[in-house]
Amino acid sequence: MKPLFSPRLVHLLLCLSLSLLGCAWSTAVEARTVRVGVYANEPKIFADASGQPSGILGELLQAIAKEERWQLQTVPCAWQQCLKLVQDGDIDLLPDVAFSEERAQLMDFHQVPSLFSWSQLYSHEELRLQSVLDLRGLRIAALEGSIQFQYLQSLLDSFGLQAQMIPLSDLSQGFAMVRTEQADAVVANQLFGDYHASSYRLSATPIMFQPAQLFYATRKGENAELLSAIDQHLQNWQSAPGSIYFQVLQRWSGAPQQRSVPVLFWWGLALLAALLTLAIGGSLLLRRQVADKTRHLKTSEARLNTILDSVEAHIYIKDPQLRYQYANRKVCELFGRSADQVIGHSDVDFFDSDTAQALGINDRRVLAGERIESEETNRDRYGRNERTYFSVKLPLRAADGSIYALCGISTDITEHKRNLEQIHQLAYYDALTGLPNRRLLLEHLQFALARSARSRREGALLFIDLDNFKQLNDTLGHDMGDLLLQKVSERLLNQVRLEDSLSRLGGDEFVLILESLDPDPEVAIAAIEHVADKLLRALATPFELPGYSHSGSASIGVALFSQPHEKPEELLKHADLAMYEAKAAGRNTLCFFDPRMQQALAARATLEHELRRALSDDQLLLHYQPQVDEQGELLGAEALVRWQHPQRGLVPPGEFIPLAESTGLILPMGRWILHTACQQLASWANDPQRAELTVAINVSARQFHHPDFVTDVLTALQETGANPHRLELELTESQLVQDIEALINKMEQLRAHGVRFSLDDFGTGYSSLSYLKRLPLDQLKIDRSFVRDLLDNASDTAIVRTILALGKALELRVIAEGVESQAQRDALLRLGCRHFQGYLYGVPQPAEQIGVYGRATLDLHPS
Repeated sequence: MKPLFSPRLVHLLLCLSLSLLGCAWSTAVEARTVRVGVYANEPKIFADASGQPSGILGELLQAIAKEERWQLQTVPCAWQQCLKLVQDGDIDLLPDVAFSEERAQLMDFHQVPSLFSWSQLYSHEELRLQSVLDLRGLRIAALEGSIQFQYLQSLLDSFGLQAQMIPLSDLSQGFAMVRTEQADAVVANQLFGDYHASSYRLSATPIMFQPAQLFYATRKGENAELLSAIDQHLQNWQSAPGSIYFQVLQRWSGAPQQRSVPVLFWWGLALLAALLTLAIGGSLLLRRQVADKTRHLKTSEARLNTILDSVEAHIYIKDPQLRYQYANRKVCELFGRSADQVIGHSDVDFFDSDTAQALGINDRRVLAGERIESEETNRDRYGRNERTYFSVKLPLRAADGSIYALCGISTDITEHKRNLEQIHQLAYYDALTGLPNRRLLLEHLQFALARSARSRREGALLFIDLDNFKQLNDTLGHDMGDLLLQKVSERLLNQVRLEDSLSRLGGDEFVLILESLDPDPEVAIAAIEHVADKLLRALATPFELPGYSHSGSASIGVALFSQPHEKPEELLKHADLAMYEAKAAGRNTLCFFDPRMQQALAARATLEHELRRALSDDQLLLHYQPQVDEQGELLGAEALVRWQHPQRGLVPPGEFIPLAESTGLILPMGRWILHTACQQLASWANDPQRAELTVAINVSARQFHHPDFVTDVLTALQETGANPHRLELELTESQLVQDIEALINKMEQLRAHGVRFSLDDFGTGYSSLSYLKRLPLDQLKIDRSFVRDLLDNASDTAIVRTILALGKALELRVIAEGVESQAQRDALLRLGCRHFQGYLYGVPQPAEQIGVYGRATLDLHPS
């Protein structure tokens, strides 16, 4: 008997069964459960009788889930609760979320909008609400935490309208409250409102706002694959007019009912069709060709519409009467209307009168045959929501060359313009005062110099620097300092002419450019002095700050345009140098630039460069000046730093020590001196006749207050093996005014290791006796200025006697420096001084020339 199925067919069926079984198993394994937050917001989203997501967004999600083999798990929640659940990751997707920058910080959104909507107010028809101004005094219900709630509250505040906002947990509650007159109006998205308004006997008002793009949202940083799948399906569906996307939209938007057609009509129609077929049999082929071309044309039109709707630009066509004949998706979103509601209307229906008039002028130029590219600033019908567009408009011509319409492409460049303005503001203006910054100042100065050269009139640059501004900043804080700078800029602006240019260079420095001055130098200088005097008097008036009245002053340096200079930066430098001369002259004054200032600056720069080389090339050396007791026995030596310049010879300390202080070179120089002095101590320790010598180092304030100072001293002692009890550090009184607590702490740390301390130049500063008794000192040094006039000045004698008495009371050794004659030594001895230093006992000399008896001391500063 012949088998019913061939072996080959059986084999194929078996393979097919196994393949289907494998697919089913794979589907079961790969199926993913997706938790979906669902709240009542018909017709967009709600849960049906079986608990599954329904409505427009629910059915779309079910269709996507079917394609992606997801298992949807509904999580019912109220709106505010839904937002929290998706942010906490307790649900995977939340439909119907309007995009905003604030929400984008908390949740992730897909790219293709799932739905478009806008917000609208609903109320009883007899209330007759026509505009936002009619909301004064009304009770308005809105979903709590929604964008509508926040936006409408902000809108009311901007108009100064007092209205009561009622927060809702769901929209149905709001419609019920309006129906029972517990509220006057309710805010809802247009889809929900139009779907429910009639059942509550409410009507939509003309008040609509905030067009929104709706998305499915998920927790930040998670479920990217869900959003990607949603984007893919939405993009495919929205590009196909007959897709499930448009079927769902049509079903929930209320498709018109179809009328029934009698059966006899269909029989008659069929008979007529048969007759027509027989009558036009010869033209059948032609009809097919026409149908094919029509189908292709419609397909091309649909594709073109899809492309135009996907472009992020507003594309439109207007007829000669300036009525819209075509509008893509972006235009409809802008107007908050559908394409059918836009077609046939003109700009007066969507913009305010000024915008519509300006657009009409450009459009008529295009209809006259001109192609236009321009920026257009548009506002809505209420004159708000101003946006800027870059528009390209061109005429559309018929076959005969006549113009039948215009086509426009407008791109929203509002944010781009704002960004450019912000970039320009940041690049050219000071953020604190709003004045031009250094960059814009140099541009203004360049143009001012050019104008001055053409007109042959004088000009001037005034460099204004506040006196003692750092002190206010340090005592009252930077916030108070910033407030003072703002008040200073206001006062300066009130004193200058409109044609003058005031800038803030930075910190407490301002620059004023004066132009069109008289070419006569004397007249120009007189005018400059008059302006500067006004500025100084204005700034001398006390500034009222919160809880504080600040009296200040300023120093002004002036450079004239007619002075030689190569570029604007050099002229600015000249004014800066003159300002420093004004500071040196006592502040609160004016100083004009002199070329000798530039020479001094160049010399200073050269000296700084050579001093840096001196540190690296070992050009520094130490000389020691003896210190003795009343019998003339050598007690020690004070070492002074010297610079052996290869060309200039021995450079006096007075020339390079202040430069080292101002440039910060005092720090590496101080470390070198400290290490060299400790090496000398260690060397003397090996000589029995010099083992008792001590070395004292006069430490600068900048060096002492450096965070690593204590470590530097201890490291130098350890590396050289010097005895810390033979090391004496000399401080000046000026150091006592800077953070006395930190200074005492460092002194005590070093004192614990045996290091001794001496207070240099005592009596010339402003030290407080309350601080003096707390300092772990061993010695006071009488300044040479008191010793010099000791024999002729009774005041100096009284000061020396007081210092000696103070030293005795505090149990401190007192030594006088600058002793140059026997008479000075005898006078000091009579007053009770027992220790001396000066040229009477020896000039500073190399270490090997120091006597072999007693002890020695070391100093950083020149004698």
